Amino acid sequence: MAFKSSSNLSKEKVKDVLFQKIKEEQSHIYDTNEDAEVISLVKQEDNKANVVSLFSGAGGLDLGLEMAGIDAVMGSKFTDNILNDKTEYNKNRKKSIFNIVYSNDNFKEANQTYTDMFSENIVKHDKDIRKVAIFPNNDIMIGGFPCPGFSSAGPRLIDDPRNFLYVHFIRALVETQPAFFVAENVKGLLTLAKGEVFKQVVEDFASAGYDVQAKLVNARDYGVPQSRERVFLVGTNIKKVKQKFDWKYKFPNPTHGEKLLPYVTLKDAIGDLPSSPPDVFEGAFSPIFMSRNRKKSWNEQSFTIQASGRQAPIWPGGLPMTKIGKDLWKFEGEINRRLSVREISRIQTFPDWFSFSAGDQKTNKNGKLDKQYKQIGNAVPVQLARVVLQPIARFFVNNLSNL
Repeated sequence: MAFKSSSNLSKEKVKDVLFQKIKEEQSHIYDTNEDAEVISLVKQEDNKANVVSLFSGAGGLDLGLEMAGIDAVMGSKFTDNILNDKTEYNKNRKKSIFNIVYSNDNFKEANQTYTDMFSENIVKHDKDIRKVAIFPNNDIMIGGFPCPGFSSAGPRLIDDPRNFLYVHFIRALVETQPAFFVAENVKGLLTLAKGEVFKQVVEDFASAGYDVQAKLVNARDYGVPQSRERVFLVGTNIKKVKQKFDWKYKFPNPTHGEKLLPYVTLKDAIGDLPSSPPDVFEGAFSPIFMSRNRKKSWNEQSFTIQASGRQAPIWPGGLPMTKIGKDLWKFEGEINRRLSVREISRIQTFPDWFSFSAGDQKTNKNGKLDKQYKQIGNAVPVQLARVVLQPIARFFVNNLSNL
C-alpha cells in the first residue's frame, strides 16, 4: 500500500479511511477462540491503573512506567533506593500505581527476557499483533510500534507494510478505549514524505478519540548518558479524561543541560566496569561504520545505541578516532573495541540486575550476543520512559477512583 497524503481530507474522512483500514485488517484475523482463552487469563486490579503493552520487546518502556508508578505512590527517592537491588525492587514493585496485565510481541528472545524480568502475573502473548483478535480492557496502553520504514537508518519506504503496524495499535485503542496511551518512535517519523506521514499518524491516533500531544525529545536531557532523539505520542482520552477532569498532558521539562543538572557522562555510567569484558560483539568494521566518528570521550554522552552488535559504538577508552578523508575515519592505538552488552544496557539505563536472554539457539558467540544487543537497542531508555510517564502516574494516583 503506497502512502497517500491526507492533507486535503476532513477529520471525518480521515476517520472513515482509518476505520476502513482497521476493518480490512480485522478481516484477515480468523482464530478468535485462542485469543479469548489468552485474554481470560488476564488479572485486572481495581485499585490500579491496568496496563496493556504492545510491541513490548524486552520491556524498557514497561520498566520505566512501573518505576514512574512507584514514584507517584512512594516518591522518586524510594524508587532510586530500591532500584539497584533486584530483591528489594521485586519486593516493592507492586507498590506502583500501574499494573501491567498483558504484553504482546513476537521477538522470541525479547519475550523470554520480559518473562524473566517482570511479574509472573503478566499474560505474555507471543503472537504477531496483526493476528491478535481481541485485547484486554485497560487504563493505559503503551508501546513503541516498529520503525523500519520510518527510520533514517532504514529503507524509508513509504509503501513498506511495516509502517502500518501502528494501525493495530489504534485498533486496540478503538476496541478498549483506555484513558491514555503512550507510543514511541524514531526521529525519522517526523520527516518521512516531508512530514506528511507523521501528520497522518497523529490524525489517525486522534481519530480513535484522543487528544494527542507529540514531541521530539533527546534522552540525554532527562538523565540518560546517550544522545538519542525519539518522538513520543501521548494520547489523552477526550471523553474519559480531558472533558471529565479538564486535564491535559504536558511533557516534563528537561532535567539536565545548561543551567540544570549536568549531563550524565559515559564516565558516570560505565566508568566502573571492567575494561576487557567478555560480552563484546567482535568482527570487522564495515566501510559505512568507518565513514564517521564512532567513539565518544569519557566526559560525553554515547552515540545512539543501535539494535545491532556490529553497529555498537566504540568504547571510550584509548585514543580518539582520526578523520583521514571525506566519509573516512580510522582507529588510533590498540584499544578499539565495541561497547559490551552490559555497557549498552547501562547506557540505556537498565539496572544491572536486568538480564537479557540470548535464547537457546545453536549459534556462535556473536549470534547470541547480537540477540541481546538488538533487544537493548530497540528499547526505550528506562529513565526516559520513567520521566515521560510520571505526569500520567500522578493523574492516576489522584483520580483513579473517579474514572
